[in-house]
Formats: sequence, C-alpha cells, structure tokens
Amino acid sequence: MKTHFDAIVVGSGITGGWAAKELTEKGLKVLMLERGRELKHGTGYIGEHAPTWKMPFGGLSDRELIEKDYFIQKKAGILDESTRHFFNNDRLNSYSFDKNKPFYWVRGNTVGGRSLTWGRQAHRWAPQDFVANKLDGHGVDWPLRYEDLAKWYSYVERFIGVSGRAEGLKHFPDGEFLPPMEFYSVEKTIRRRLASKRPDLTLTMGRPAILTKNHKGRAACHYCGPCQRGCSTGSYFSTQSSTLPAANATGNLTLRPNSVVEKIIHDAERGRVKGVRVIDSETMEALEFSADMVFLCASTIGSNQILLNSRCEEYPNGLANSSGVLGRYLMDHHMVSAGTGVFYDDMDRYHYGFRPTETYIPRFRNLAGQDADADFIRGYGFQNTTLRLDWRYTFHQKGFGKKLKDKLRKPGPWVYHMTGFGECLPRYENRVSLDESARDRFGMPKVKVDFSWSENELKISIDMRRQAEKILKAAGAVAVFSEETEAEPGAAVHEMGGIRMGRDAKTSVLNQWNQSHDIPNLFVTDGSAMASSAWINPSLTYMALTARACDYAVKQWRQGLV
Repeated sequence: MKTHFDAIVVGSGITGGWAAKELTEKGLKVLMLERGRELKHGTGYIGEHAPTWKMPFGGLSDRELIEKDYFIQKKAGILDESTRHFFNNDRLNSYSFDKNKPFYWVRGNTVGGRSLTWGRQAHRWAPQDFVANKLDGHGVDWPLRYEDLAKWYSYVERFIGVSGRAEGLKHFPDGEFLPPMEFYSVEKTIRRRLASKRPDLTLTMGRPAILTKNHKGRAACHYCGPCQRGCSTGSYFSTQSSTLPAANATGNLTLRPNSVVEKIIHDAERGRVKGVRVIDSETMEALEFSADMVFLCASTIGSNQILLNSRCEEYPNGLANSSGVLGRYLMDHHMVSAGTGVFYDDMDRYHYGFRPTETYIPRFRNLAGQDADADFIRGYGFQNTTLRLDWRYTFHQKGFGKKLKDKLRKPGPWVYHMTGFGECLPRYENRVSLDESARDRFGMPKVKVDFSWSENELKISIDMRRQAEKILKAAGAVAVFSEETEAEPGAAVHEMGGIRMGRDAKTSVLNQWNQSHDIPNLFVTDGSAMASSAWINPSLTYMALTARACDYAVKQWRQGLV
C-alpha cells in the first residue's frame, strides 16, 4: 500500500464521507482511515430485511451481552441483534465513564459510522442561529453567517435528497426539497386545530434525508420499517449509499478500515502537519501515512481525543491549541420526553406502512427577543411521534376465541408523543480531556468527559413540558401525560464543540473555513467545529460546512498555500 497521499480523511461517517467525495471528485488522491471494521452495503444485516425468526434471539437483545459490552450504546434506542454490529463495544473500547456524572458517548464501529444509525433529520440552521452567540454573549461569534452557507446547504440537499414541506419560516429555512411524506389522518386534524388555536406554532412534516422519489440512482423509500438495519435500496442517506460510491467512482480513494488514529504528526520546521500515525486494530501494528493535508472527521469526541493526544513540543496541550480552548465548550442537545396525548379522532382511519420520519414543531419561543413568560434564553423544537395503539398496548381485554381475536384486531386510540430538543449553551466547564491514569487497549490515554447542564437548559426543560401540555390540549387530546425524567447528557447523540470555529485565534481553534488558525493544512469539519448548538438537528450543517471547507482547501492546495 502506498504511504503518501494528497489528503488524508480521518473518519468515514457523515462528514468523512462528504470530505472523501469532494476531495476525490476534485482530483486528489485520498486515504480514508476508519477505526471500525469494513461494512459494505448489502452485507451482514445492512440492507437485509430478514425475518426476526432468522436472527439470534428472535431479533431481540441478549440482555447479559448488552449490559456487559454495550451498556453505553443501548442509549441509542435501536440496539438489538440486527443493529448491534454497527456500534462500539463499550468493554473493548471504553472511556473514563463516571456513573455519578455520566456522559453517554454513542459511537459507531464500522465504515459509515453513525451515518448508518442517525435519525436522518436534515434541517437547515437559520440566520439567527449564527448570530445568537454575538447577540447574547454566550460563546464566541460564528466566523460565518447563514448567507455564507446557503448555497452549500442547497448543494448538499440536491445530492443527498431531502424530503420536506416548504413553510416559509425565516427561523426554519426551506431547502431544496423532494416531495414531503404524508401526514396521518389524526395529524391533519391536529394541524388544523393548532392553526386555529395556536397560530404561533407551525406543525410540519419532518425533513429527513430519505428519498420520496427515485434520485441519483437510489430508489424511493418503500416504507418497510426496519430503517435501523440499513436500507437495501439506499433510500436514506448514509456513507455507503451516497458519498462512498461517488468517491469510489473517481478511482482516487483508498479506504483503510481497522485503523485507529493515534495522533496527527506535526512538522515543526514547516509549521504544518505531515501525516498520521495509526494502529491496526487487528494486528496492533503501528503505521504512518503522509499527506499534503489532513481532514479530521472522527466525530466530536473522537476528533478532540486525537488532537489532544497529538501534543508535541510546539503544542504541549494538544495540537493546534495555541488558544488553550481545545476540548472546551462541549455541547449536546437537551432532549426531554415532554408530553404524550391520547386522541379518539379519526378512529376509522389507519396508517399504512411505516413512515420513517416524525412531525415537527420548529422553535416558537424567544423568536423576537425574550418572551415575557420565559425565564431562559434561546429555545427548542418538538419532534413528535404518532402511533396507533394495538393489541400490544391494550391489555386486559376480556373474551375468548373468535370474539377476543376480533377485538384484538381492532386498533385503539391514537397516541401523539412530543420530544423536545433544546439548545445547550457553550460553557468553558464542559470539556473533553485525556485521563492520564487510564489507558485503552492501544496504549492511548482514555477520553474523559466532564459535562453538566446549565440552569438555562434546566429551565428550558420545564418550559418544554408546560408548552407540550398546552399544545396537546389545544390539539384536542382527551388525556395528557407528562414525565419528570431529566435529560441525560449525550443521549441526544448531537454532541458538538471542543474544536470550535471563531474569528479570533486567541479564543477559537478554527477559522471560517474549518481550517486550523495555527496549522493551515489541518481542517476539522465534524461536530467538534461548532461554536454553538442551536436548537435544531446539526447534521446537514456539518455536511454543508464540509463541502465548503473542501472547496476552499483544494483551491489553497493548488496554490501551494496549505
């Protein structure tokens, strides 16, 4: 295998796949390094809709195994025998986990990473999300604005395929949409009532990276249900279905799985990085690869770990860390089960198939300054799951034989569950560091995460529950239920920050192009680059930032500036 490349991409998830696609299509010879094993589309359970009786344990989880090896990964909510092979083994690849102050790091263990298991919501951030830090003083000012990213949002949407409804909301920008998925009958009823009783709200369809018509060689979704196993038709965006085939088609990509990046190597004389050092997870052999530039896309915590472990004489506190903020200002969305309503409307209707997205209520609090009844800043949105109760949920049915069977065939009422996702403020105390007292099986210091919610997040969670109750009652729910469980850090799987972008090299690690202030041929484009979390799903923004950074980096490379 050759050892020098034009560019090295570390990670093969959502941003790594995009970096590989963009760089190879622009003519660069690219090495993609992935710490997990190879997984091709159509192999294993990915894309195979096998009946559960053909799977170990009938598709259910081996509880003892889960508690021993996947006690963190189970927080993803989709872990069973059909998906377990996608996820990290928490016993073999552990981090310093504090049960008294937990942060749940959900991570992949295959090529494609979490692009195979993400929720696929692909929403644009709004203009106000890029100025919030500057306006209220929490965090550093973003070095770019929505207008700088708008064309890149469109570029990404046109390639991956995003279905959705145009709503004309400034705080929830429309994109380049495929036709939206259809509302269930009860959702139409709820939408109509809310339009009358709560005109300050918009109930819309989720905007997933899932095809509703054939698109760029991929087939439209056929609503079969087990999305979490991988999609046989490639109808939802993943590295394997979308960006990796595009990169492979160029002939310029070399993919090396089972490659744990230990550190990025710094060339002090040139003030550049010159390559990476990896450990082969199968042979435990140490290898080095060189390149003209490096794109770090190893996931938020993974990228922080790599830069912190890449310390050298010039950067003793972590590579490219002249600012001293590397690892700081970690964020995650504050995810709260806000409320559930029961509806007896549209009882003669039933939904067909399994729609792989939810309805959505975008942010409606503090949009035009501080709401009079809000004791917090910024805001949140609701992702809402609709289901029809059936025999699995309607217990204590009386009867026997045919009469009982006929009863069990009849569905029960509709249930509408609202989950709030709130903005998390960037705070210096929330950080990723290295635990020098503990080493992983590759001899590297383990990751340690110190994280807690601020008073603002806790107030947001209270408001989520209050508003959910009001919304469900306005929608006509006959019963409303609320939970008092608190959000678990990391469980939203939207971790961001630690290698943030900013205008000032003294207070940030990256500039407006996701380029290191200190080292011009080092780029970081995953969630670690985010200067704030906003209130909305971040993955589409990661993709747009990556495409934009690649365009800039290649132009700089051709001029010999990186």
